Amino acid sequence: MTADHCQYLIVLAACLSITAPLELFGDGVYRQPWRTVRAVLPVALVFLIWDAVAIAAGVWTYNPRYITGVTIGFGIPLEELLFFIVIPLCGLLTYNAVTAMLNRLKRRLA
Repeated sequence: MTADHCQYLIVLAACLSITAPLELFGDGVYRQPWRTVRAVLPVALVFLIWDAVAIAAGVWTYNPRYITGVTIGFGIPLEELLFFIVIPLCGLLTYNAVTAMLNRLKRRLA
């Protein structure tokens, strides 16, 4: 396996690394695992099914040069599964941090 095969994973790791400090703001995303699972899982399942159908129909593919080649079934790369977990987590972290900062600002201004 070459470094190229890890590019998708590297991008996902970078997204998590960049947003990880946002956990320090507000109520936290990782500190509320059940809430996080309820927010991420339904959407991830819908898009994983969508991906499986699109792959089976030949609508889209993944360049084997940039993925590890590990699939979770129905031709879906492991990286794609991780995408549907990592990116919503990053979004939740960002939303949580922005909401917490805006609430603090409102309290200061009040």
